[in-house]
Amino acid sequence: MTHITKLLGTAVLAVSTTTAFAADPDLLVFDWSGYEEDGFFVNYAAQHGSGPTYAFFGEEEEAFQKLRSGFRADVAHPCSQSVDKWFQADLIEPWDISKIPNYDTLADLYKTDPTFVRDGAVYFIPADLGMTGLIYNADEVAADQTASLQIFVDPAMAGRTSLPDNVEDAYALAYLATGVSDWTSASEEDMQKASAWLRQAHANARAYWADGAELAQLMATGEVLVAWGWNETPVQMASDGYNIGFQREAAEGSSSWFCGYVNLKDGPGSEDKAHDFVNSFLSPETADYIVNEWGYGHSNTAAMGTFDTATLTDVGLNDIAAPQLAQLPMDNALREAMIKEFERIKAGF
Repeated sequence: MTHITKLLGTAVLAVSTTTAFAADPDLLVFDWSGYEEDGFFVNYAAQHGSGPTYAFFGEEEEAFQKLRSGFRADVAHPCSQSVDKWFQADLIEPWDISKIPNYDTLADLYKTDPTFVRDGAVYFIPADLGMTGLIYNADEVAADQTASLQIFVDPAMAGRTSLPDNVEDAYALAYLATGVSDWTSASEEDMQKASAWLRQAHANARAYWADGAELAQLMATGEVLVAWGWNETPVQMASDGYNIGFQREAAEGSSSWFCGYVNLKDGPGSEDKAHDFVNSFLSPETADYIVNEWGYGHSNTAAMGTFDTATLTDVGLNDIAAPQLAQLPMDNALREAMIKEFERIKAGF
């Protein structure tokens, strides 16, 4: 079975956040579609006889609202910019780091950031990282056409582009396209400029994609020629024989992100197994799998040090000579305004 076929099957099964992959009944992980693959929990399965049970979300605001509405799980997988909002909503509780020995492999900056560590208590454990860049069908789009992110508003591309149904990634594109590469210092005026540009990009878009499987399908059929997406799409489509390019060095740049695991309050399952799961995810075995099969990076710095430059370049994790907007925690009020504006833009307003 190819990656594309496998991912399309995952997309069908993950239509609703209530869809779950049943395995260990003592641990429910609320996660992005695709992370239920065996390579992400090798050591956990060896320890407990199977992987966790999974339920899925398509983007973080959806996950947040689901949890606020009473959905219960043990562990969830938000990205860095969501952590403070989840903390303020009283959804998460600290991890017991003594039960996660692989936490020691994380870089010091992850262990000291006040968004993730409060009064010595660890609320967020970074696990994976990746890039969002310009993905294109190299059979139909010349490399020089991807020199600028303005390709997303080029009238010649009307109906042939795809944008992420994800407020952070969509606005990362819009901020870059309007000259902002650090959104931690963005102003209300910057956000409005980005929103105006995003409205133009929306008018060109054939579809918004919710996960890598959906984007892969849109590009594999030829419906979409240019997209703003994650490493996994070019890495996995290339392995299936598609001529897909990943442009991270457009004049305006590309984006980077990192996500991790939080310990949800009042989880229905086993606290010990929740800790075993995160410790397993932080293992070298998971790092090897996520880099080679998905094109993502891993927070285990020792394990990442074992990959050579050629491997990291092949999957799009190399250093670049262009601006890079890091999707770091930002002003909550501005992020809430982005969320509201993004919904209006998608609705055509």
